[in-house]
Amino acid sequence: WNDRKAFCQEVIKAQNADLICVQEAQIVHYSDLRAGLTGYDSFGLQNPALDFSPCNAMFYSRSRFDLISGGGFWLSEQPHVAGSISWDSARPRFANWVQLRDRSSGHEFRLWNLHLDHIGQVARENQARVLVEGSQVFGDDLPQLLTGDFNCDASNPALDIIKSGGWVDTYAAVHGPEEPGITYHAFVGMKFADQRPPEKFVGKMDFVFCRGPVEPLAAEILRDSRDGKYPSDHFFVSAVVALR
Repeated sequence: WNDRKAFCQEVIKAQNADLICVQEAQIVHYSDLRAGLTGYDSFGLQNPALDFSPCNAMFYSRSRFDLISGGGFWLSEQPHVAGSISWDSARPRFANWVQLRDRSSGHEFRLWNLHLDHIGQVARENQARVLVEGSQVFGDDLPQLLTGDFNCDASNPALDIIKSGGWVDTYAAVHGPEEPGITYHAFVGMKFADQRPPEKFVGKMDFVFCRGPVEPLAAEILRDSRDGKYPSDHFFVSAVVALR
């Protein structure tokens, strides 16, 4: 981390993003990002089962947004029990959310951030279902955004559950449904795809979804590197959207 943190922050800052969501950030990552992203406030649940908390933090522009409320729940059969685990999940998983108001337009919207399990397929599907149930209570009038490392690509049934719940993949909305390739790359870039046998290929597993009156305008996979080094073991993904 000490060797890549400056580059990581440089890549993030270059996007001039209003919203930034991270997954699996250990406390040292989170602390350095908070110190470096000076124009942002942040929110994230603490996970009592892990030493690196808050690992799924959300950063939002301090000058553009007012925080209305924030919270979250565990992606389990006991969503309000911190650290709870269900199905074949290898570890506790949870979803954060913040309700924000855009000062310039007055629009309110909800931003979700999660990280689905990396082992259990049954868990991924049920975790997706818990998220869908939590987001559907707001109906179709509230703009909502969902970011995350889903640990599976668009062909997985867990993603079908997300999309059946009214969520739209911003990347597919802009570029079409074809698989764009890997986003997890284990710090070696695109050549990681050639190192895995075809039966173990997992394509784009990092997504920005939208729901309700949100229009995707642009989407990108950021494959920045410098001298063969990468800011993360995943390519970052970005989206530009309009709240209608």
